[in-house]
Amino acid sequence: MTPIAMKKINRVGHKALVWVQDIGLLIIAIATVVAVGIEIGVMIEAMTVTLADLLLMFIYLEVLAMVSIYLDSGKLPVRMPLYISIVALARYLILDMKEMETWRVVGVAVAALILAITVLVIRFGHIRLPYPQVEEDQ
Repeated sequence: MTPIAMKKINRVGHKALVWVQDIGLLIIAIATVVAVGIEIGVMIEAMTVTLADLLLMFIYLEVLAMVSIYLDSGKLPVRMPLYISIVALARYLILDMKEMETWRVVGVAVAALILAITVLVIRFGHIRLPYPQVEEDQ
């Protein structure tokens, strides 16, 4: 196969993968919006808003922000899932703390702390060792 034919096949394959990614992201965004609607319905039906509800809504907003950033830049910042994980762990602690054993509470808190430290290390790395600028092909 000639190099030109290989480039053409690579471009078609890349475009197909981009389409699959975009469709997947659209499905994630729609499912997240539906989940937000269901959660709002639950809050209206209960006629109360708890901290756990707010944290869950925050998680949904973070997922939507992550999808938006990926669609805008084509890159997924690794910190976004870490933020979502930290909020999810906090929500887990808030909801189940009364029924949890002491060691489980400590374990979840340590996990959240490790994630927070990871975010700090990544931020420090991005500031001190930034990625080289890559020019995009037009």
